[in-house]
Formats: sequence, C-alpha cells, structure tokens
Amino acid sequence: MSPTASTHAVSCTELADAASGKRLVREGQCDERITPASTFNIAVSLMGYDSGILEDEHAPAMPFRKEYVHWNPAWRTATDPTRWFKHSVLWFAQQVTSRLGAARFQGYLNSFNYGNQDVSGDPGKDNGLSLSWVSSSLKISPAEQVTFLRKVVNRQLPLAPKAYDMTVRIMQPETLDNGWTIHGKTGTASPVLPDGRDDPAHQYGWYVGWASKGERTIVFARMSMERRQEGFAGGRVKEAFLRDLRRRLDTL
Repeated sequence: MSPTASTHAVSCTELADAASGKRLVREGQCDERITPASTFNIAVSLMGYDSGILEDEHAPAMPFRKEYVHWNPAWRTATDPTRWFKHSVLWFAQQVTSRLGAARFQGYLNSFNYGNQDVSGDPGKDNGLSLSWVSSSLKISPAEQVTFLRKVVNRQLPLAPKAYDMTVRIMQPETLDNGWTIHGKTGTASPVLPDGRDDPAHQYGWYVGWASKGERTIVFARMSMERRQEGFAGGRVKEAFLRDLRRRLDTL
C-alpha cells in the first residue's frame, strides 16, 4: 500500500449545518487526509446508480466468485446493493468501479472534488480501480467528507435524481430516541507505515453521514485512529459517536 510520511495518532469530530454550511463542531485534526475505506461506498453508490450499473435496492444481485476478495466471511455470498452497503462488501464495490472503467471513475471523483482525487493506486500495481480507496492513494480529510456530504444532502453534484434517491435507500437509516434520523457509513482500514507495510498495531475508524429532524439536517464526520483489537474500528467509532451525538444534537 502507498506509504505515508509517518504514522501518528489522529482523530476528528466535525459537524456542520447542511443548509448553511455553518461549522457547528470541530475537534481534532480535521484537515488531515487519510484513506476513506468503506465510507467511499457512498461515492461508489452515487456513481453506480447514476451510470446505470446499479438499478435499485436489490438489483443487480451479483453472485460470489471464489476469486473475489473474501477475507470477511460476510462477503462469501451473492450480494445486492443493500447487502453490499450494510456489510461493506469490497468485491461488490470493485465490480462497480471496474464496470465504470478508469476514465469514468476519475471523472466522477473530479466532479465530486473528493479528497485528493488520486485513484492511481499503489505504485506499480495497477490497482487504482480496485483498491485506491483502501489504505492506498485516495485520501480525504474529515472536513472534506463534511463538504462532500453537504453536496449529497443538497443534491449539488452533477448526478441523476435516482442516484441520490437510491443511495439514501440503501443506507438504511437509524432513528435515535430523541427523534433524529441518522444516515451514515462506517469505514475501517490500516494506517500505512513509512516502509509501505500496513500498521499491525492500529486501525483507522470512520463514521460519516447526516442527522435529520424536521427541517434541520446536520452533516458529520468522525474519525479516530485506535489500537487494533478484535472487530472493526469503524463500528466502535460509530457506537461511541452516536452516544455523544444524542447529547449534542438538540443543543446545536
């Protein structure tokens, strides 16, 4: 994987009003770019539905093939868009990006102004279409995630309406006990050491999305580098963030 200059602890919480763009919370290193990992599936979903590669919540249902990446047992079965998004099925995203092709893939990233827009992948490996968003060349900061998500919520990207409609549907919202509805996506990936190896001791955890109640929508990004432990850092970051978010939302 593409090396970083150094591996150091980073974290950020950023929230902004979706309508006005007013920053409501900024804590930590919110301008530091890291791998988007599975949070990138929001962008892939928009591309897939806009291009017609994806059709609706359950089509296409793609069969699993043994040559696909499948280190996660949840990935070893036929998968449709809803299941892909829920389980972050990497090979499904790879099928979408491969069908887009390099030129359209890069074009979408440019039109989204998504992070550093670098989908070259790892040097010499020709894997930009399949792995650039996983501990590789594509990087985005929490602040940039919030900017991108505002454009999604406000439908300000050059996409067909269906792309927004279907992406929201497969995100499977959660409703908090204070009446706010959350649409979000987790992400987990390894930091990369200066020698190019994955850091065996740490994981990045992401949770990004938006919270809505009545006429108000707040976009958010939470990112933290944690010590590696059993399970996925993204899930732990989400759980802790939602506990804190319940307390914050009605005061913002």
